[in-house]
Amino acid sequence: MHAITIEEPGGPEALVWAEVPDPVAGEGEVLVDVAASAVNRADILQRQGFYDPPPGASRHPGLECSGRIAALGPGVSGWAVGDEVCALLAGGGYAERVAVPAGQLLPVPAGVDLVAAAALPEVACTVWSNVFMVAHLRPGETVLVHGGSSGIGTMAIQLAKAVGATVAVTAGGPEKLARCRELGADILIDYREQDFVTELRAATGGAGADVILDIMGAKYLARNLDALAVNGRLAVIGLQGGVKAELNLGALLSKRAAITATSLRARPLEEKAAIVAAVREHVWPLVAAGRVRPVVHAAFPMREAAEAHRTMESSTHVGKLLLTT
Repeated sequence: MHAITIEEPGGPEALVWAEVPDPVAGEGEVLVDVAASAVNRADILQRQGFYDPPPGASRHPGLECSGRIAALGPGVSGWAVGDEVCALLAGGGYAERVAVPAGQLLPVPAGVDLVAAAALPEVACTVWSNVFMVAHLRPGETVLVHGGSSGIGTMAIQLAKAVGATVAVTAGGPEKLARCRELGADILIDYREQDFVTELRAATGGAGADVILDIMGAKYLARNLDALAVNGRLAVIGLQGGVKAELNLGALLSKRAAITATSLRARPLEEKAAIVAAVREHVWPLVAAGRVRPVVHAAFPMREAAEAHRTMESSTHVGKLLLTT
C-alpha cells in the first residue's frame, strides 16, 4: 500500500507519499480500507518532530479515518467485512489501509457520506469527552469555545446548542465569526480586536462562562480564570499559547472553579473505547437527525497532504481539512 511518510521532521515538504508494508490486524483489531482521513494540529506537531506516536502505534500521521472494513482480526465480533465505518486512531490515517482496535470504530452516521465521515471521530470524541464527560456542561449554562471556527470549535458549537447551552466563541475576523453564528453561536468575540473577558462578562451580565474549552494553554490561563463563572470549569485541550504560566490559586478558590487538562491520543484502549461508545450513544443520534453535521472546508488528495498542512498553518479554513485516497 501507499502512505504518507516522514523520514525527517520539517515543513510540509517532509510529508512524502511512498510505498510501505501493509498493516496486519492483530487481536481485537480490524483492517480498514481508507476512503479519507483528516488533518489535525497534532499531525503538524508530529511532522515537526514534537509529537511522536505512542508506543505500538503506526508511525504514519493521521488520527482519524473513514472507509470500509477489509478484514477482521481474531476476537472481533459485531462488525463485518464491507461495513462502512469511521474510526479514532492513534496514528496511521494518512494511508490506504490502517489497523484499528474494534473499540474505536463507529458506523458512518445516517445522512453522512463516507468521505465526510472522516471529519467526525477526533472532534466528536474530543468535545464530548471534555465538555460533557469531564466539564459536565448542562442545559442553560454558558460555554466559551476558543477557536470557534476550527474543527473542534465547529463541533463544540453544535453539540452545546443541541443540549440547550448558550455558546460564546472567539475567532479571528468577521467571516469566521459569521460561520460560527450560522452553526448556532450566540456570543461572537473577535480575539484580534476585542478582549474576550470584557465581552463575555458584558454579554452574560457579569457572570462569565460556566465551561471554557481552551486550545491556547499558558497564554490564556489567567484570562480564562477571570472569564470563569462561580463553579466554572476550564478544560484545556491544547497548548498553542505555551505550556507555563502563573496561576492565582486564590482566584480559583474564590470561584470554586476547576481546571482539567486532557489529551486523547495516548489514552489506554479501554478509555478510548468508553469515549467512542459514549459518542455513539449521545452524538450519533444528533448527527443522524441533522442537528449536528461535519463541517468540511476542503478535501485534498492524500498524496497532496503537504498542501493541506499549509492550508491549516495559514489558519484560513473553517472546519476540517480532509485527505482522500
